[in-house]
Amino acid sequence: MSKNCGILLISHGSSLPYGEVTFSEIKNKFIKKTGFATEVGYMKVSQPSIAGAVENLKKEVEKLDKIIALPVFLAPGIHTNIDIPILLGLKPLEVDPRCPDGNYPENHYLSIADEVDFDGEIELLPPIGPDDDLLKFIDKRIDEVLAESKLDDDAETGVLLVSHGSRLKYNKEFISALFAKFEKSTDYPCNFGFMELEKPSIPEAIDVLLDENEIDRLIVVPVFIAPGVHTTNDIPTILGLKEDDGHHHHHHDHDHDHEHHHHDLSAIDFDGEILYPEPIKADDILIDILVKKVNNAL
Repeated sequence: MSKNCGILLISHGSSLPYGEVTFSEIKNKFIKKTGFATEVGYMKVSQPSIAGAVENLKKEVEKLDKIIALPVFLAPGIHTNIDIPILLGLKPLEVDPRCPDGNYPENHYLSIADEVDFDGEIELLPPIGPDDDLLKFIDKRIDEVLAESKLDDDAETGVLLVSHGSRLKYNKEFISALFAKFEKSTDYPCNFGFMELEKPSIPEAIDVLLDENEIDRLIVVPVFIAPGVHTTNDIPTILGLKEDDGHHHHHHDHDHDHEHHHHDLSAIDFDGEILYPEPIKADDILIDILVKKVNNAL
C-alpha cells in the first residue's frame, strides 16, 4: 500500500442521527485495524459529502495520488452503480432508469452535489455482496435474541431475513444468494422478505413460513447496515411491535426523487413471540469484511 493512498468509505446518508453514529464507529474501527487514512463520505443529507471527504483525505495524506472508494452498501443498486460513480466523477456503470438521458433536474442531488476535486486515481470497489461472513452476523444476532426469549428452548423457531428491496434486480439477487447460503447452514425453517419495491413483502414471506411450519417464535433479522427509518420504524410497525404513527412516509421525501410510494405497513398476523435483533452496525464482522475488500484491491 503506497503511503500516498487514502480510503473513502461511502454511505448513503440519513435524516436520522443513527447513520452518522454508526459510520463514525465503522471508520474508527477500520482505522484502528488498518492504520490507513480513511474518511466517510455521504451521498446526501449527512456531512461530509463525498467531495468533502476527498478534501479531508487530501489534507491528511501528503501527495495523495490514489483513493480506494468502497461503498459500504450490502447490495449493488442505483446508488452504487450510478450515483456514486457520478459523484466521484467516474462513468456510471449502467443507464439510469430514473433518468435515461443523464440530464438530472437541477434540484436533484446529483446536480447539486459538489464536484470531486482530485486528479489522482480513484478505484471504485463493488459493494459487499452476499459475503459468507455475513452468515456469522446472522447467526450472532439469532443467538443474541434467543438469549432474551421468554419461551422454552424447545419452542419452534422460524427465521425471516428482511432486506430493503430495490427498483433494480440486484437487491433481490443479493438477498437470494445470501439466503441460499443461510438456508444450507441453518436448521431453522426460514424465508426472506422485502420492505418495499419487491416481492415477497414481509407479511407475504411470514405467511408462507407459517403455512409450511409450526412456529412459536419468529426471529426477524434486518439485513441492513445502519439503523434508520426502515429498521427503527417501518419494519417494527409491520411486525406489530410498534403502533403505526402515520408519520413514516414523509421521511422519504429526500430519498426516492418524488416517487412518493406510501408504505403499506399493514401488520402481520402472528400471535407467537417475535424477536427483532439489531442491524449490523459497526460490528467487527463488518469491519473484517471491509478490510478484506480493501486488502484484495491493494
